[in-house]
Formats: sequence, structure tokens, C-alpha cells
Amino acid sequence: MLQVNVIRQNVQEAKDRLAVKNFKNLDLVDKVLELDDQRKKLQLEFDTTQASINSASKEIGMLMAKGEKEAAEAKKQEVGTLKAKIQPINEQLAQTEAALHEVLVQLPNLPSSLVPKGDSAADNVVVREGGSKPVLPAGAKPHWDLIKEYDIVDFETGAKLTGSGFPLYKGAGAKLQRALVQYFLDFNTEAGYTEYLPPFMVNEASAYGTGQLPDKEGQMYHMQLDNFYLIPTAEVPVTNIYRDVILKPEQLPVKMTAYSPCFRREAGSFGKDVRGLNRVHQFEKVEIVQLVHPEKSYEALEEMVAHVEKLLSSLELPYRIVKLCGGDMSFTSALTYDFEVYSAAQDRWLEVSSTSNFESYQTNRMKIRFKDENNKTQLVHSLNGSALALPRIVACLLENNQRENEIVLPKVLHSYFGKPSITK
Repeated sequence: MLQVNVIRQNVQEAKDRLAVKNFKNLDLVDKVLELDDQRKKLQLEFDTTQASINSASKEIGMLMAKGEKEAAEAKKQEVGTLKAKIQPINEQLAQTEAALHEVLVQLPNLPSSLVPKGDSAADNVVVREGGSKPVLPAGAKPHWDLIKEYDIVDFETGAKLTGSGFPLYKGAGAKLQRALVQYFLDFNTEAGYTEYLPPFMVNEASAYGTGQLPDKEGQMYHMQLDNFYLIPTAEVPVTNIYRDVILKPEQLPVKMTAYSPCFRREAGSFGKDVRGLNRVHQFEKVEIVQLVHPEKSYEALEEMVAHVEKLLSSLELPYRIVKLCGGDMSFTSALTYDFEVYSAAQDRWLEVSSTSNFESYQTNRMKIRFKDENNKTQLVHSLNGSALALPRIVACLLENNQRENEIVLPKVLHSYFGKPSITK
């Protein structure tokens, strides 16, 4: 959630930056300032009236001590009048604060000045590429055929157990999932991230804190009886660990990593772009999260990008790093880099990681703060990234490394998987 004072400092700049995200309802910026002015006026009126009540109440005690009962009674009546006056002021103040909050949550985060303009993924900017695209043998197959041939993922039984988009991993497929998760976690913890295993459902406050609500409720699975939400990413519970916490400067940066299944209702369209493991309702992912000093968040973002790039390089997959344009960014992000791996059998790039700086947008919602060198309370900045999402990594590992009778795995996975390849 944006801070009102940030908007007020430069109203036109806020509108210009929101326009980069193709946000159309710029009148909401003016509405925020109008409601904040109203709030300030009511707060002053409330504080002034409360001060008069406190002063008069103090006088009552003094008059009673002097035996001046008649004057004390007059003061009591004055207090009664003031209390009657303050009640509607307090109600108006509460209503105005609620209205202000309601408008603020409709405003997306301001994009960084580094964000390129654009309307869609076609306008994203490729920052750099790494690795080499493989030359596949004749008759190479896409992963949805390979998983059947090697009997490692069963979509039909998954659909019987739950529904479309819920894969059932089996045999070498299940073992590969476990190997990748363990390798990703080890890679992250060796880089200084503390490992967590969070709950896979969160309450409304947690979903609101990271910006899933009220923006993405249509994509989340909602347990209505308990008002819990199945998490779309470990970012949600992990970042909320520090909700309502004031950190000490020496605690920064906070670096966390977590494995979790992820649940998203977004699947459902048809065609090769979402076929097989390209898009599913449930998948596994390892996440990295940082909470940092606001002056160091872009440095931390570059560090996280380098970390994910090194991880992808170790998997011997061709990849590229893409800076998202304003029209393709998330509601909460200030700057996002996507990582895409090249799927040789599909001849297309597949997103496997999204690494973002949210600046203070999330931490303002969650009230994650720290005391600076002047003992002043400030909001920290939050960042997160996928390190990595498994389904499309698996798809590319299968497709890019297929041989006549085996699928060769990258060397870093041999000890985790127990052997160098998947065989029939």
C-alpha cells in the first residue's frame, strides 16, 4: 500500500509513474489527498475536543477538593456537552480513515524509474542470455509425451483424485521433484538464507499483507469455513513472519527461503502454451525473501538476480533475464526481472522465476519496520524471488536433455537424484 506522504510529496510524479503501469483511474490519487485532508481536519477537531475534556475533567477534581461543588457541577455539564460533541467526530474520523484505506488499496505500487514503458510481455526488455540452446535429435518430443513414455507424471489419475491441472508425480518423477527441492534449498541456505517450512494456508491478514488481497482473490483457493487461503507462493507466509515487528538495524538484511506447494486457480485455458507442466493448479516452488534497509533494496535485488542466475546456470539450462515493462508488472511490484528457460522441444521461452523489489508497498501493509541510526521508525523494503518454480524447470530438463533411451540430468543433481539419468 502506498504511503500518503509519498503521494503528497509529488502528486504529478505519482500519476506519471502509475501511468507507466497503464493504471487508468488516476483520479484516485486526488481522492486520496482529499480524504487525507478531511482526516487531518477531523483528527485536529477530535484532539482539540479531547484536550478540552481532559482539561475540564482535571478542573472538576480541583474544584471538588476546594469544596466548590456548584462550579464542579457546571464543569461536569461542560464535559458532558463536549463528550456528546466528540462522539460524532470520532465516528466521522473512523469512517474517513476507512474510506481513505479503501481508496489506497486500489492503487498499485509505483513502478521504479528503471521500468520500461509498454503494454504487454511483448514490450519487456531482454537484459542478457546465458547457456546454449541444445540441438535435439530427430523425433524429439515435448515433455507431455516424455512424461508418459517414462511413466513419471500422471495427469489422468491426478484429475481423478482432484481435478484438471493437479499432476500426480510418480517413480522417477516424484524423486526428481524431491531432488530439485533439496538442491534449491541447499543452494539458498549456503548463500546465507535461513530455511523455513511455513503453513500452506494463511489467514486473510497474511494474504492482505503481501498484496494478494484484494487484487488476486479470484486466483486463490479460499477455505470459506475457516476463512483461510491456500498459498499461491511461500512469499505470503514467509514475509508475514515479520508482520507488526520492529527490527533492529543489525538484524537487516533478513534473508529467508522456503519450499512450499503453490495453489493457483489461473489454469484452465487450452493449447500448447498451457499444456502438460506449462501451467498447473498445484506446483512446487522454492522461494527466497529479503527484508532490507530501504537504501539497499536495489542492491539486494541485483544480488538476488545474480543468485537465481547462478542457480539456473548450474542446471545447464539456456536462460534469459527479462526486465518487465509497466504493463506486464504485478500490482505490488516496483521492479521485476523474470527468468525464462528455453524449451527446445516447444521452441519457446518459459518463465521459471520472477524476482521483484516491492520497496515499502508490502511492508506498509504489514507494518514491518526498523529503528534507524536516529532512533526513528522507518519501513523496511521487501523483495522476493522464485529459486525456482519446478514444473517448467522439469519440462525443460526433460525436453532439452532427452536421448534415445534416457534423459540425462545435470551434474549438480546426480547426488540428489542418485543417478545421472532417468531411464525407461
